[in-house]
Amino acid sequence: MILASLLFAFLAAALHVYIFTMESLTWTTPATWKRFGLASQADAETTKPLAYNQGFYNLFLAIGAFIGLGCVALGPDASAQHVVGWTLIFSCCGSMLLAAAVLALSGKKYLRAAVLQGTTPLLAVVLGLLAVTG
Repeated sequence: MILASLLFAFLAAALHVYIFTMESLTWTTPATWKRFGLASQADAETTKPLAYNQGFYNLFLAIGAFIGLGCVALGPDASAQHVVGWTLIFSCCGSMLLAAAVLALSGKKYLRAAVLQGTTPLLAVVLGLLAVTG
C-alpha cells in the first residue's frame, strides 16, 4: 500500500510540475492557451499574470509532495521524518484533490481536466490512509 501511495503521489506531483510549466512558462504559446480553452492570443496575454501565479501554486504543491515522498521513503517507520513525510503528502495531495473538485464544479467543460488532475492525488491519499491506519 505504501509503495502504491508513494507512486501516485509522485505522479500527482509530476503532473503539477507539468501544469506549472504550461501556466508559468509557456502560457502565451498557442499550443498551451488552446489547451486551456482560451479563444485568442490576446486572451492569453490578458490572463498571463493570473496563470503565472497559479502555475507557481501548482509547483509549490508538487515540491511539498516530492519532499514528503523523500521523507517517507528515507525515514524509518514511526520516526518524526516519516510523520512529516505523510503530513506533507496528505496536505499537498489533498490540496490537489480539492482543487480538482473545485475545477469539476466550475462546469461540465472542465470535468475531463478535473478527473485528470484529481485521480492521482485521490489514489495517493486513499492508499496512504490505508497504509498508515492498517
